[in-house]
Amino acid sequence: MSGNFWKLGIAAALTILPASIASAQEALDADQAAALCHGGGSICVSAKIPVARTTQAVQSWMSPDVGAAWAAGYKGKGVTITIVDDFSSSSRFSGNFGIGTQYQRHGEWTREEASMIAPAATIRSKDFSTGSAVPLASGRNVLNLSYGMYANAGYSVNQIRWAPEEQSIISYASKGSAIVSKAAGNDSVAVGGVTSGQQDYLDLALIGKPTAIFVGALSTNGTASNKAQLAWYSNYAGSDPTVQSHFLVVGVEGDKTGLYGTSFAAPIISGYAAIIGSKFTKATPVQITNDLLNTARTDTLVNYNPSVYGKGEASLSRALAPVAIR
Repeated sequence: MSGNFWKLGIAAALTILPASIASAQEALDADQAAALCHGGGSICVSAKIPVARTTQAVQSWMSPDVGAAWAAGYKGKGVTITIVDDFSSSSRFSGNFGIGTQYQRHGEWTREEASMIAPAATIRSKDFSTGSAVPLASGRNVLNLSYGMYANAGYSVNQIRWAPEEQSIISYASKGSAIVSKAAGNDSVAVGGVTSGQQDYLDLALIGKPTAIFVGALSTNGTASNKAQLAWYSNYAGSDPTVQSHFLVVGVEGDKTGLYGTSFAAPIISGYAAIIGSKFTKATPVQITNDLLNTARTDTLVNYNPSVYGKGEASLSRALAPVAIR
């Protein structure tokens, strides 16, 4: 099977969740997540958009752990986060990360969120419509994937001829060259499950890869006294123990930001990974990935079950607690 996919940003206004499959030639509503045809004659252009550094104030939608990490001096310095997303389409939607209402493309939102979590990290943008391989920076790298690659269900991953972009991402996750934070999806199915006859083959290709993390969304940040539950739209870990062992959840407080979806869960994990890397400066991507997974909390979740929540709610404070990680 050739790479005949629809590439889809998987978060937008609540009114359109779960995410649908959309063609680049369709007239998308401005509030929808960007969707671009991958190849197939669509207009695909590269965009290198500089990041405007956002305020370092802790916002109400963030876990309190973020402020504690910053106070300890860990803000992502020395780690590069590359946002693979839409930076060139005409589709924009509104939201507010606590610094004023903005009207931005899907990639501009996910990039801003990651940069707000890890303000000292180097942030790069890679337009997902180009299909070219994703380059890594020197040092440690995190790749944020707030999109899926959808096609008709029923193929095996080894039947797929990937474009250089996804091929490079899958290779990095396989070799442990970069941490890959992948939004789990907004179809209320298990990771890799079938929805409307379609499957996210990028999910399927990343299962079992040592530095791939699937990220689901909670409706709020959880605490031991005020437990959180999975957002109604979020995909969940499912029955596969391999997926469960690499599945985390974080709070996506869309009631505060106007932004809902697992697209806004993945950049939080990307930021956490960068913050952890700024403390454990000699840690490998595999070690940072395992640190995040192994320190997740289950006591902050309603009726914790690994088939729903995987390893649990990511805990930045616990991940930063050790003197060293192995």
